[in-house]
Amino acid sequence: MSIDALKARLPEYAKDLRLNIGSVLTTSSLKPHQAWGSAVAAAYAARQDDVTRAIVAEAAQHVDEATLNAAKAAGAIMGMNNVYYRTVHLSGIAEFKKMPARLRMNIIGNPGVDKVDFELWSLAASAVNGCGMCIEAHEREVQSKGMTTENIQDAVRIAAVIHAVATVLDAENALS
Repeated sequence: MSIDALKARLPEYAKDLRLNIGSVLTTSSLKPHQAWGSAVAAAYAARQDDVTRAIVAEAAQHVDEATLNAAKAAGAIMGMNNVYYRTVHLSGIAEFKKMPARLRMNIIGNPGVDKVDFELWSLAASAVNGCGMCIEAHEREVQSKGMTTENIQDAVRIAAVIHAVATVLDAENALS
């Protein structure tokens, strides 16, 4: 499946998404590998089969295998971390904030790509998963490594559009 095939499946009421999915990936302040990595991490976070297949297939045409694997890893590890840290943040148990997570997160320390890229992709996945604590942590990290507010916004815009496309396709699948 391709991004064009995803666009074709979007109903008329989602025309804005059809227009946005192409533009957010091509008119970005991010380097191409950063944009495609953000898209892959967001697709993993959005958990919609067709979107994941299409984004990964398209990304594979633009990035190397290490980048693709690291972006997938960002989506995977944030699937765990976003649940855990969102709970720490929202829980009424103050002691949670002082307790070690005791979850393996080795990929964050050694992602196999430039750390700033991995952090950016983790931010994209965290945006989809709605973890404010993780969003803030990854924003700080990428900013400390020289990324701009516009770079951060572009990664989140990519994540937002991919999530919305996944939501519409799931809803349309439910109705068919």
